[in-house]
Amino acid sequence: MYRQGDILIAPVESIPEGAQPLPRENGLVVLARGEVAGHTHAIRSENATLFQPTWGGELRFLKVVATSARLEHEEHAAICLPPGAYRVIRQREYESRMGGGVYVAD
Repeated sequence: MYRQGDILIAPVESIPEGAQPLPRENGLVVLARGEVAGHTHAIRSENATLFQPTWGGELRFLKVVATSARLEHEEHAAICLPPGAYRVIRQREYESRMGGGVYVAD
């Protein structure tokens, strides 16, 4: 598993069947965008694709092919992800005022 700030990247056996690739944003695969400073957890490499199952809501999967892909963020150390399939999980915290779990604001 890999963690970068409020993002957890966990290996999985495969990307769910029927998951659709998400478009890049200005050439980047954006795993998450920070609500506070606007920073991104992003990959520049063409070796990575982010997927979303049609039934998944906020559920995201990442596929890295060939060599590796470098996950970058303005406030965290970069992480080199080896080839494979991953589930991308945003950290949540319990907030009673909001009625349960909310995403951590980064």
